[in-house]
Amino acid sequence: MHFAIRKRRYFAALCAVAVFAIELAAFGQLTAGAAYVPAVSTLSIGLYFDASALPSANLQNANGFGSGFEFGYYDGSRNFVPIDAWTEETSITMVMDRNMTWHPEVAESAGEYREGMEGPVVLGCFHIRVEEWHETYEQAASAAESYAGSYYDSFVKYDSGRFYPMIGQYTTRAQAQEAAGARGLSDCVVDAGTTNTIAVVRTGSNKILFEFDDGQNSFLAVRPRTIYGEKPETWFRGYRYYGGFQYSRRNGDFISIVHYVDIEDYVKGILPYEMNNEWPMEALKAQACTARNYALTSTNTHGVFGFDLCVTEHCQVYRGRNDANDRTDQAVDETVGIYITYEGELCRTFYASSNGGASENIENVWNEAIPYLRGIIDPYEADVAGTLSSYYWRITYTPEQLTQRLRNREINCATIVSMEVSVYTPTGNVLSVTMRDANGAAFTFSKREELYAVLGVPTQRFDIGNRKHGAGSIYVNDPVQIINVSANDRFYAVDSSGAVVAVQDGATYAILQSGGVENISFDGGGNSASDNGMINGLFTINGSGRGHSVGMSQWGAYSMAEYHGKTFDEIIKFYYTGVEVG
Repeated sequence: MHFAIRKRRYFAALCAVAVFAIELAAFGQLTAGAAYVPAVSTLSIGLYFDASALPSANLQNANGFGSGFEFGYYDGSRNFVPIDAWTEETSITMVMDRNMTWHPEVAESAGEYREGMEGPVVLGCFHIRVEEWHETYEQAASAAESYAGSYYDSFVKYDSGRFYPMIGQYTTRAQAQEAAGARGLSDCVVDAGTTNTIAVVRTGSNKILFEFDDGQNSFLAVRPRTIYGEKPETWFRGYRYYGGFQYSRRNGDFISIVHYVDIEDYVKGILPYEMNNEWPMEALKAQACTARNYALTSTNTHGVFGFDLCVTEHCQVYRGRNDANDRTDQAVDETVGIYITYEGELCRTFYASSNGGASENIENVWNEAIPYLRGIIDPYEADVAGTLSSYYWRITYTPEQLTQRLRNREINCATIVSMEVSVYTPTGNVLSVTMRDANGAAFTFSKREELYAVLGVPTQRFDIGNRKHGAGSIYVNDPVQIINVSANDRFYAVDSSGAVVAVQDGATYAILQSGGVENISFDGGGNSASDNGMINGLFTINGSGRGHSVGMSQWGAYSMAEYHGKTFDEIIKFYYTGVEVG
């Protein structure tokens, strides 16, 4: 069995959780006896933006030879508004309206345009614009071709609701003015565009197909034309997508690309990247439901950049159609319209790779308490823990290294000499860690972000030094039932005959699930023999799991489906307390 999975990290800061209750009002509603109906069915996904914005962006029809593209814009309700402008070209590129040159050697994007005027293919940004505008694209296209005398040298520009005939592409204003004079065009101007203008060209050429400029009122949208009724797909930078694309120069420079996609197609582009597409169907269906919920409760996460979600682990890993197969599509199709709710409201369904043996209350990880995100003991990961190379982990620091980590955070401390878990949660995860320096000063760090920043721990499920889940405590039967012990307590065991016998005096050892052997003897204060957090001179952290431990464990879902016959709704209800699925 192949157990590969993409590891996730989640929000470095959950500011969105603080406005959770306010945001939910916009997402939809649940009426008595009726299924939940979300307020939106289309999501906007940021592909390239801010520092990752591009000088040009290619699109290519993916279905056969394709049927070209149509142009328009997306309104405030995420609807594509066509402007009855189109092209039959199957490979197009959106570029800044500047002097650009084609660079076919850029393999990542199958070639791109960059600013400059040297190269075999140069695209000029100065054009002749005939001041006679038209109400339709077709009228302007016909006029442009008649003025230019050829299709190749003519195109149409959409400018604030009007269509203008355009001629040529020149690298200087003087060249454009000279060409206008030679053509006998008196009623024209030289148009060099604005900081908002985007040109659409035939990929790899200097043939301009269309230009769009509506200031900051609306932005160019491009979507593939339907091929014989087939649902079209588009290649963009090595990935295949359903849906359309929006192009904007929000800062007047490079182009931001936002992908508009139906919620179900979005989930189909998440599932094979968040779970292995060969995993059990019920686990895939549980993931489909949680991903759908999470997306709809995270709309406008990146509103400052003009879209809902990004494509990274910060939101959810989204890569379109490349790795999707019949199984992942089936998991989405069989859960269409199924949402996870709590008291009639859509749930924010966090999930992570694994929890190490217990999930955690969200307020013990980030901030605000949410009633359905409660920590639970998770016995299911044990079925797969031994097969995952990174499930159990150990981190060590010298006193000097740990001290420097604190100083890097501008904490004024002497050399750290001890470290201990100061508070465990009821499920056995770490809530806070306290360190002491050589001067006796104490420094306490709590919850996920601080613990990760200071210690680099991948989960909050760990112990320090020889201590095991609360110094002076031993767990009986499960990690919630605890007995406290001291050096005067005797330990008893059941021998092969069933008799209860006392364990011999002296050091007591236990065999861990990982197979290691640890000393669990205690000193007079009820603490383990190594109470400064060090083993052999190193601060030693032993833990399990990967992720924030809030909500569903992906590996736990795998185990529940594969080894315990659990259905997707049973998986969901196990990890999210008191929810409804339907």
